[in-house]
Amino acid sequence: MVAIFASPSRYIQGKDVFLNAHAYLDKLGKHVLLISSDNIMTIVGNQFRDDLEQHGFQVTCPGFHGEASDEEIERLVKAGQQADYDLIVGLGGGKTVDTAKNVANQMNVKVACLPTTASTDAPCSALSVIYNEDGTFKNYSFYDQNPDLVLVDTNVIAHAPVRTLISGLGDAMATNVEAQDVAKAHANSMVRGSQTSAALAIAEKCMDNLFAYSAAAIAAAKAQSVTPALETITETNTLLSGLGFESAGLAAAHAIYDAFTVLPGESQTMLHGEKVAYGTLCELVLDNAPYEKLDQFIDYFQAVGLPTTLKDLHMDNFTESDFLEVGKQATIPSETIHNMPMDVSAEDVVAAILTVNHYVLAKDKH
Repeated sequence: MVAIFASPSRYIQGKDVFLNAHAYLDKLGKHVLLISSDNIMTIVGNQFRDDLEQHGFQVTCPGFHGEASDEEIERLVKAGQQADYDLIVGLGGGKTVDTAKNVANQMNVKVACLPTTASTDAPCSALSVIYNEDGTFKNYSFYDQNPDLVLVDTNVIAHAPVRTLISGLGDAMATNVEAQDVAKAHANSMVRGSQTSAALAIAEKCMDNLFAYSAAAIAAAKAQSVTPALETITETNTLLSGLGFESAGLAAAHAIYDAFTVLPGESQTMLHGEKVAYGTLCELVLDNAPYEKLDQFIDYFQAVGLPTTLKDLHMDNFTESDFLEVGKQATIPSETIHNMPMDVSAEDVVAAILTVNHYVLAKDKH
């Protein structure tokens, strides 16, 4: 089997780097299609665009309507085909940068990902999660190469909603758990090759950083301050988790997240990493992890403010038959749950979801 390691061409992170974005984007292209929502444009995008235009860039912003769907991507590709753009820039959250990567791939031009939160590991990867227009998971879209640039302004991260940083912790904490299961199964990573030692080492370092620096980084985010801990966790949530999940692989945690999107109602207000955190606990149950390890993750999630019960996820009113639909979605042939070192059925997923909830409720009573 061929081992593959994937990464963006350049990753740059630091305080106020968006203020000099022209210096980092200059060699990539001068005619920019900027994909960003109206809200992000108001917060940081207009200043970003002004910097580029003052340095000879032509910038067009057709907006972003909030969903990384085929329909939204088609709209943006059509907008991009109206002029000779040579660079796509995704400025915003995970769905924005996932959309930008797909648009750039279809237009065969360079792409730069500029996340405005440290909420997901999407910016660094050569894939996008595609959703239906109603927000339910549809599929993964894979590309031949990773982004040409990932530019992360930690001052912007420090002023983003703290909940987004915490959600990123949940997404990142799945990285090593899934990587270890992929290794046990001798399964392929997301770049369809075997794992490298580098990918496994990065996944483990990702977990170590989360346990060590999350509390201090959350405190910094609440103070809207850039500190070494915030820098470390921003890199962990974005770069280490991104390299780790792509080159070491995904397993049950993200498959269960994908499947959770089929549930209607208030659960749809939960962020990606919040649902992934619960999926990670489910994966540990499927692994038959010893209670000491399960408790370590539960205690961590509770300490940083991530969900550990169905009530936390606004899913406590769903029935076992509802969760069976989740289990069926999580185990469709294309899902990453098949990278687990054992066969996992829809009923196994239901059992894990319910077991985590009852285990945590019983634990909290003591």
